Amino acid sequence: MTKKVRATTVSNKMATKILRTVPHNNAFYFFTGIEQYSGKFAVSLADFCQKIKRIDIKSVDFHFKRRDFQKWIRTTIGDAYLANEINRIRELVQGEELRGQIHQTVEMRLTELKKLLASEESYVEHE
Repeated sequence: MTKKVRATTVSNKMATKILRTVPHNNAFYFFTGIEQYSGKFAVSLADFCQKIKRIDIKSVDFHFKRRDFQKWIRTTIGDAYLANEINRIRELVQGEELRGQIHQTVEMRLTELKKLLASEESYVEHE
């Protein structure tokens, strides 16, 4: 099942902010349970997208139930739209299906933001 993500209006400045690398103290740290750190963390949305594909499935289920992904994306990364899209994933979805839906949602958003920045760069004249 292919999920459609609605297009949003995002400024070049906002897209750049969303795609930035954050300091390690603001990274997303993956846990599989309370006080069970996996040893993995993500410092950007692109990094998060890659890590979500390989992280222990227990970590995906644990953080999704707590809405940790959405909180980090909204407050640290600054993308309320993407956080809302992840919130739309049904709570009954678990395991690999959940991983796939989160990954697809984040990957589509990354593609959208990168295309926006690429098109903005094409309008800049170089001397």
